[in-house]
Amino acid sequence: MQERIAESEFILNSRGAVYHLDLKPDELAPTIITVGDPDRVQQVSRYFDKTEHTSAHREFVTHTGRIGGKRISVVSTGIGTDNIDIVLNELDALANIDFNTRQVKPEPVRLQIIRLGTSGALNANIPVDGCVVSSFGLGLDNLLPWYVMENTAEEKALLAAFRQQVTLQPGSASPYLAAASADLAKHFQDGFHTGITVTCPGFYAPQGRALRGRLSHPQLLDQLTGFEHASHCITNFEMETAGIYGLGRVLGHDCLSISVIVANRISLQFSQDNAAAIRRMIEKCIGIIAALG
Repeated sequence: MQERIAESEFILNSRGAVYHLDLKPDELAPTIITVGDPDRVQQVSRYFDKTEHTSAHREFVTHTGRIGGKRISVVSTGIGTDNIDIVLNELDALANIDFNTRQVKPEPVRLQIIRLGTSGALNANIPVDGCVVSSFGLGLDNLLPWYVMENTAEEKALLAAFRQQVTLQPGSASPYLAAASADLAKHFQDGFHTGITVTCPGFYAPQGRALRGRLSHPQLLDQLTGFEHASHCITNFEMETAGIYGLGRVLGHDCLSISVIVANRISLQFSQDNAAAIRRMIEKCIGIIAALG
């Protein structure tokens, strides 16, 4: 008989919902859009034909509804892969753990998880307000080394090339890499840029920004923009994608990250209206998501 997951490990709140997201299994759709900003949830769900459920707990806001016959949830994650660890595990639990028996279901459910976020470009040819589909997530944040994840041969080669070309201070990061879902990415090609997205553990020094604190890696931006291997290059960086791709691999879900570029760190440009750029990204993607099989 399968072991029951302890209450201290799989935590449910007083209404029997998963602890952080405050969701029950029937309140989550199999296709999920994640956004960082809780206020952006409503910016996505306004395109629903019908909203069936809303919930909010801390930075985690969820709206579940329908566009035509497609059931979709929008979930805010907050910032960073520490939050991604919470959100991806609880989304998986909602799909793959029986809340009554506290046992893993015998037949795994594969979710579609699509991030619609913001990012900074590391390629002068990618314009501000453009959209990037992350072909790979390359993590400098140390989340995935806590999990057992199997890499493909291509991922291993890319990771080895990165370690050879980019010098990190000992103890600062243990880079990892995971690919996007090819089944999802094939739907997002026309009008999108594509490349490797680096996920950083912070917004300032980990992304090469020096205010008052001195940088331990002052050459990081130059090394990231100079990286190239087998036609792959780094296009942008942010703070969630690699965690989503890595945990998606570990838990068996199809994941894709799409980012609107609000700043180009090479040309030193910043979006003149990032709210409008985010809205255009949502409008560009929502119809494609609604049509996914």
